[in-house]
Amino acid sequence: MRIDYLSGSPDRAGCYRVRFSDESTLRLYRQTVEDFGLYPGMEMTEERFEQLKTAAGKMSAKMRAVRIVSASNVSCRDLEQRLTRKGETPEDARQAVAWMEDLHLLDDRNTAEQVVHACIRKGYGRSRAKQVLYEKRIPRELWEEALEDYPDQSDKIESFLRSRLGEGAEPRDVKRAVDALLRRGHSYSRIREALNSLSLDTENFSEDT
Repeated sequence: MRIDYLSGSPDRAGCYRVRFSDESTLRLYRQTVEDFGLYPGMEMTEERFEQLKTAAGKMSAKMRAVRIVSASNVSCRDLEQRLTRKGETPEDARQAVAWMEDLHLLDDRNTAEQVVHACIRKGYGRSRAKQVLYEKRIPRELWEEALEDYPDQSDKIESFLRSRLGEGAEPRDVKRAVDALLRRGHSYSRIREALNSLSLDTENFSEDT
């Protein structure tokens, strides 16, 4: 097996393109190119070529994991699932997650706290925060700790209602605002309290609205 071509510079993703004498190609990160000492015309045994492909897969999973974690808050389970969906092998995905944990770049407890803080900033209720934790695949044993100091959202509920409803608001407008708050995870009892404090009629709405 011979290397017929090795690009002189990386592409936008930071990878070098390598073409072999059997017309197969690999996209390799600089570290892999340097670790194997690759150069045009280099001869490789089949065993060494298989080692190169294995190393390429592991490095691909690691670099993709770094990009995902840099872009959003993810849990270990969520990251592993995303990596496999992107085409990484299950084993490479598991090893990439373990590598991120070893570097302290991935921590479910810290991710849970960040998720909850983001929900608070967005004005979500506690139940919506729980839903987001579930969607992020955060282990349930970390939920209560992250949600322990979840603040009262009454002011945000009232602020939301004021922004949506003016004086003389029609019942249908009130219902739309209530439905929006329910989707944000606020309890109907808290919403009703806010409606009452703003002197808005709640007679047309039952507790199961």
